[in-house]
Amino acid sequence: MSLFAALPGVAAPLDYTEGVFIVNEDWYGHQNSTLNYLLPDDPDGDYWHYRVIQTENPGMELGCTNQFGAFWDGRLYLIAKQEKDPGASVTGGRITVVDAETMKILHQSTEIDPSGAQCDGRGFLGVDARKGYVSTSNGVWILNLDTFEIDGQVDGTANPNAGGGDDRPNTDPSGSLYHGQSGSMVLAAGRVFVAHQQAGLLVVDPATDRVTDVISMDLVSENAGIGSVVRAKDGSLWCSVAPNVQGTGAALNTLLRVDPVTLETEVVELPEGIYGPSNSWYAWTPDAFCASEQSNALYWKGGANSWFSGHWIFRFDVDTRTASKIIDLKADGENWKLYGCSMRVHPLTDEIYASLYHEFSIPTYITRRYTADGVKIRDYEMISNYWFPSLPVFPQSADATSEIAEVTVLEPDRAAGVYTPAGVCVSRSSDISSLPPGLYIVGGRKILKSR
Repeated sequence: MSLFAALPGVAAPLDYTEGVFIVNEDWYGHQNSTLNYLLPDDPDGDYWHYRVIQTENPGMELGCTNQFGAFWDGRLYLIAKQEKDPGASVTGGRITVVDAETMKILHQSTEIDPSGAQCDGRGFLGVDARKGYVSTSNGVWILNLDTFEIDGQVDGTANPNAGGGDDRPNTDPSGSLYHGQSGSMVLAAGRVFVAHQQAGLLVVDPATDRVTDVISMDLVSENAGIGSVVRAKDGSLWCSVAPNVQGTGAALNTLLRVDPVTLETEVVELPEGIYGPSNSWYAWTPDAFCASEQSNALYWKGGANSWFSGHWIFRFDVDTRTASKIIDLKADGENWKLYGCSMRVHPLTDEIYASLYHEFSIPTYITRRYTADGVKIRDYEMISNYWFPSLPVFPQSADATSEIAEVTVLEPDRAAGVYTPAGVCVSRSSDISSLPPGLYIVGGRKILKSR
């Protein structure tokens, strides 16, 4: 670093391990998606670094409508709906894998389904050091993290409407592929939990790559559908609930708690004046429903008009089962609104990062930083562009800051494994005692753990 700084006119490489990334859909019909990098505490005020994928990989770009990004085992996995925007000149990928420290592209895949059938990207979940899951408009697919090849589909996750006979393109939300999609995914207690638009919450055994149980949202309300699923700090799972499976974006003022070990459920009705988490299947996004890693709290946006109500942010205390409105963007009179799903909580500082805009037709955006209680810290103005931001992503993880405090061995109904308290699988082995001391991968970061 000192050598680069000493050479005249040579800028030191960016440190991509400390800031906040914003995944952008960008301007559909004009250009591929982009990734911006924010250094919120830069002492020189050099906060924004735009389009870092293009900067670090000249001539290469992301795919079209990239909605999701996740760090795992030293890499950033970026998932797009299609491989190329109609207005772009460069073909990117539905799956893009980059080095977490350099942002250099390691791999791109233009297709997810090896058969070449319609299959739009949704999300990514790291399962272990060698396997990841990619959720799509047609099921969950197994990504080999050594070869980056697709090793098949998770049994029981397929879209029952796929290949249903309509000829609508994969960009048309009224098509058959938009009525039985797989969306958000979390890992807990050695299982993977998948939000499935038509079925509800799928429970997957990652040792066999099969669905073992299905939790229908009918237990909340007849014909109800799931929005998305998040994992709270205490390891419990929480689902947002839609009144139906049509994907209109409407939300019930209800949360569903699921115990990841016993699969017992609890329906939690929200009080008057508290709207349920907005969801979006018709033009899928990860949803602005998330959990803190520092406190046992959930956050989301909601309102009477559901997905397009971007003025109110709510906080739910998991321990006390109390909800409150912590941010009212109407109150400041500046006409800002939260764009889509673009809000997440920093895993180490517990601060909220949110992408704000005025109107779809105005290319003016800011990223706003709040305390965990919704007190504004500061705004980060951006250059004019139709960013249409999707998701803040953090290279840091609470799992990276401390050693494993305890482990749970689950057997015999599932393959034996060593799990962190949050449910992240560190290793699987038929003989746990044979695991050697040394380096293990948890939450996408390296930690030293002796046994």
